[in-house]
Amino acid sequence: MRHHHKSTVLAAAAIAALSLGLTACGGGDAAAGAKDDGSVGASKSAQATTDTVAGAGGADQTTAKNGSGSTGGSTAGSTTGGSGTKGSTTGSGTGSSGGGTGSTKARACAAGDVKVTAAKADEVPTEHIVLTATNTSGSACTLLEYPLIAFGPIQTAKDIPAVAKSKPAAPIVLKPGAPAYANVRVALGGAHEDNKVVKEFNVNLFAAEGPAEGSVVVKAPAGGLAVDEAAAKTGYWTYELRNGADEF
Repeated sequence: MRHHHKSTVLAAAAIAALSLGLTACGGGDAAAGAKDDGSVGASKSAQATTDTVAGAGGADQTTAKNGSGSTGGSTAGSTTGGSGTKGSTTGSGTGSSGGGTGSTKARACAAGDVKVTAAKADEVPTEHIVLTATNTSGSACTLLEYPLIAFGPIQTAKDIPAVAKSKPAAPIVLKPGAPAYANVRVALGGAHEDNKVVKEFNVNLFAAEGPAEGSVVVKAPAGGLAVDEAAAKTGYWTYELRNGADEF
């Protein structure tokens, strides 16, 4: 009986130990399973986070692409604007060219391109005359600066100075048949011993580099002109005489 009880006790102890071992193994497996589940969960969570970040990055990329698209749109707009600007420039160029034909590109008028006449101003005694230059050529030309007047032989005549305030803002371009004017003071106070009577005189024109070749012979108004070269002055060529600027 005592031997049998001891065997029973040993058997019970062995079973308990085995149960503990199995429990421990089961606990370890469960823990491992839990750990694995946690790792998978963490991986899934990390993957989800990565996907979210990737998604955000994708959104950023999409935004960047959209931004790039916007930039592209802007660039296209700029190109269109540039084209518009180019169009404007072209338009401006055309206008400029039209004005250029009139301002910067029309050749300088030569002596053979214009007819110059002189008329006395409405005053007594006569101190001023008005010169009128009419383009008699078949194309536009630029009347540069002012008339170079010689009240006597060209080689010895005194140069008649120009009045700066009468200078126009832009060159005077004459279309065929169009006139330009210059006010000229020929004397002060009427006839006296310093005056000389002039029946005709010479008007030279400017070229781009200076006085042009040749001159226009201008007939003095009826009765001739009493000219005092010391007092004489000329205005610039203008489209029309302007009160103030052309009064001297």
